[in-house]
Amino acid sequence: MSGGDGTRRVRAGRRTVEVHRPDKVLFPGGDAKEYTKGDLVEYHRAVAPFMLPHLRGRPLMLERHPDGIDGPTFMQKNTPDHYPEWIPRVEVAKEGGTVRHAVCDDTATLLYLADQASITLHRWLSRADSVDHPDRLVFDLDPAGDDFEAVREAARLLGELLDELDLPSALMTTGSRGLHVIVPLNGRHDFDEVRTFARDVADTLADAHPDRLTTAARKKERGERLYLDIQRNAYAQTALAPYTVRPRPGAPVATPVTWDQLDDPELHARRWTVADAVEQARTNPWSGLLNRGRALGPARRRLNALRG
Repeated sequence: MSGGDGTRRVRAGRRTVEVHRPDKVLFPGGDAKEYTKGDLVEYHRAVAPFMLPHLRGRPLMLERHPDGIDGPTFMQKNTPDHYPEWIPRVEVAKEGGTVRHAVCDDTATLLYLADQASITLHRWLSRADSVDHPDRLVFDLDPAGDDFEAVREAARLLGELLDELDLPSALMTTGSRGLHVIVPLNGRHDFDEVRTFARDVADTLADAHPDRLTTAARKKERGERLYLDIQRNAYAQTALAPYTVRPRPGAPVATPVTWDQLDDPELHARRWTVADAVEQARTNPWSGLLNRGRALGPARRRLNALRG
């Protein structure tokens, strides 16, 4: 339903969300397809059933592009006072004070955030009711260039190591250049424990393949090697939400995939966009995997045995 003042009113459950300037171009055309704010809202309405389970109860950081992807970027943690009262907030501690993050529990909130040109949603790896204890561990496979074959190979090696540690893992394209490998946890470990474990896994892999992989945080020390980034696994850090859009030409989407899809020669980090990511979502690529949260104790003992 449209309004006569340049707004479009979109029904979402029991609420109606106003979309302002829906024809505003956020993703300019050229070599890629053009997408408007209205397109972004429609994508989020379609993907909501698949995306919301990964957002509910988690503090968010919003990556906003009010003038489109070629304009300024705003990384928003604090929730402005003018946001509707029905959008949940969570107050979390930071050094010297607190931050009031928005939480996205329903479709209406997702559409409101899209209207705010929040193109990319970054979520905490812990939930608002237990912010110190993550229930996700994330490895970010970051290639030196746009070399997806290096990413594919690193994902295989990491997947094999996690299998040896008897840890379930999920795979997601980033919509940029790499892949995320996500391990579901039972939420009983604090961030320091999880980060230390992630670092030891990454170091074990890099030590076994020093010509291809590195854990060096400084770019100048990496050379052409792929960076195994575990920095997301810390309090107040965030990771890409599954099915979130990236601010790149053509509106690519961070998309969950199956491990079998890793062998698909058509796969790359920007394989899906707002035009077709919902079709991939409907295949349920993670199929209940993230409900199998594990304790790290047994995996730590296996890792220590491997490391000798």
